[in-house]
Formats: sequence, C-alpha cells, structure tokens
Amino acid sequence: MKIIEILALIMGFLMPAGYYFQAWRIAKTKLAHDISLPMYAILSLGMPIWMIYGIYINDWPIITSFLLGTIGAWLVLALIFIYRNK
Repeated sequence: MKIIEILALIMGFLMPAGYYFQAWRIAKTKLAHDISLPMYAILSLGMPIWMIYGIYINDWPIITSFLLGTIGAWLVLALIFIYRNK
C-alpha cells in the first residue's frame, strides 16, 4: 500500500467522525431545528454513489470513507426528522 493510500485511509476514518459528533449533539440536546436538512439530504444521496464508485474501482480508502460517511449522514438525517419540531 502506498503512503498516499495510507493517508487517505486514515483521513477516511477521521473525516466522517464529524457526522457522529453532530448526531451525538442532536441526540443529547434533542434539538435539530438549526441543522440544515437540505445539506444532509444531499450528502445522504451523494455519499452512497461515491461508495459504489469505490466498489467499482476496488478502492478501499474510498469505500471505507464513504461507507462511514453514509452511515453518519443517514444517522444525522434520521435524527433531524425525529427532533426537527421539538
């Protein structure tokens, strides 16, 4: 594995962490009125496409990064719908 692939894999684990921190904040405060629904809707649709592309080209850093990102974005999106009007 080349150094750039190793760096991409490391960042692929770190970057999606932001979604989980956002999900944690929503779950903890039970507030989501200030979270952008369109942004997370677009991310929730685009990330699986990138993951599928990673599978198509057999690129594990892309696959893992976008798998974690997809799950995180879907989690935030679900929490937005649960706590949007509370």
